[in-house]
Amino acid sequence: MTTTLDPPVRVGKAAVWALGLLAAATGTLESVVTPTLPLLQRELSMSPSQGALLSITMLITGAIITPIAGNLGDRHGGKWVLVRLMAVVAAGGLVSSLAPNLPVLLLGQVLEGAMVGAMPLSFILVRKHLPAGESAVAIGVVSGMFVGGGMLGTLMAGPIAEGLSRHWMFAIPTIAVVITTLLVHWLMPNDPPARSDARIDWPGVVLLSGILVTLMAGLKVAPDALDKPLLFGALVALLAALVTGWIRVERRSPAPMVDLRLFSKPALWSSYVITFAVCVGTASATYLVPQLFDVSAAGYGFGASSTDIGRYLLPSAIAAAVSGPLGGIAVRRFGASAVLGTGIAVMTTALFALAFVHTEVWHLVVGKALIALASGVCITAMVIKTADSVDQDNTGIATSLVLVTRVLGFAAGVQVSGAVLSAGRLSGTQIPAESAYSTGFVIAATVTALSLLVIRTMRKGVTV
Repeated sequence: MTTTLDPPVRVGKAAVWALGLLAAATGTLESVVTPTLPLLQRELSMSPSQGALLSITMLITGAIITPIAGNLGDRHGGKWVLVRLMAVVAAGGLVSSLAPNLPVLLLGQVLEGAMVGAMPLSFILVRKHLPAGESAVAIGVVSGMFVGGGMLGTLMAGPIAEGLSRHWMFAIPTIAVVITTLLVHWLMPNDPPARSDARIDWPGVVLLSGILVTLMAGLKVAPDALDKPLLFGALVALLAALVTGWIRVERRSPAPMVDLRLFSKPALWSSYVITFAVCVGTASATYLVPQLFDVSAAGYGFGASSTDIGRYLLPSAIAAAVSGPLGGIAVRRFGASAVLGTGIAVMTTALFALAFVHTEVWHLVVGKALIALASGVCITAMVIKTADSVDQDNTGIATSLVLVTRVLGFAAGVQVSGAVLSAGRLSGTQIPAESAYSTGFVIAATVTALSLLVIRTMRKGVTV
């Protein structure tokens, strides 16, 4: 049953910036593990495989929690769910900051992974409390500040861990999450629930979670499918069974977690296809460029140190941070389809250029920055387009699936690029041939370019 209430109160810039600051705080907390993973492995006596598990724990939790959070936000109100979700994240940050060993740290990371669900909840709030044009810019601001927070976390994690301790690199962003959550609670008015009397579709939740975990495991195993055919085949069979079961459950549920009618809309399914393709291209560049910087200068690379690589990648991190607000402004002025077409064209051109022109540091720096800028603009446009293609009662679940598709696209891009480099190793060495990098960039450019064919299927229309 849908509850009809008075129109929501319009909010000012302070409330939107509170959401942005919360996004920045969560982005900071999310990003502190990656740059300090070697330090954590030493202090907690972790093996490389345990370090790999730690690095993906939050990714898996986020992929599972995000659609659930979006669905709950649609039913019970974005602010109500957001505040409670951030309490879970703060608890995770506290556990991580006090963790004496790996199992406790893993628990903290599982709890912290709920933070990704804050994004669709923020989109619900800005869409309910702002006019269409202003909400597009606000979505861009929130997205951009999450990326900016990630950049800040990457830069500050090492100095804090080395200057204070690893405990403080979790504690400081957690304190920021608590403070910014209180700001959102004070400044953002309550948004009316749409279906507060509906039950949670627990079978749908469990099956969708199983689908996402199995899909990510399949992407991990796919490069070694020929060496592990039984494992890969079992994962494919399990995935097919879970998808079939999930579709049946959702069709029969009186209050499905995901209304499958949404996927009959070209604007929706095309959004997910484009997001996946763009993120495959982005992830490929994110993986290949640092590897190319690292290759010995005696060959075709640059022999850059970790510090040098971080410095070379700083322009692309800044470009990613500003891409969200820029994307929101551009969509408001030119429309999502035009922005997407331009962004994909820029990405494709930059990827093809890197395939054939990468003999100077500045080639890679400029190319990676253009890809980061275009990718961020495209993803922001995709979120806005998706939100505008459904009614307000479906904003959370529709946009959360964009974010989940983004994670899957990144995972696929990294796995494909890694497989290409592994297959292209020089005989008797662990070093890939230069042509392997060119092949990786060409594959990424081709996948990205193919998404242009899908843009034409996107058309305006409201809503289910």
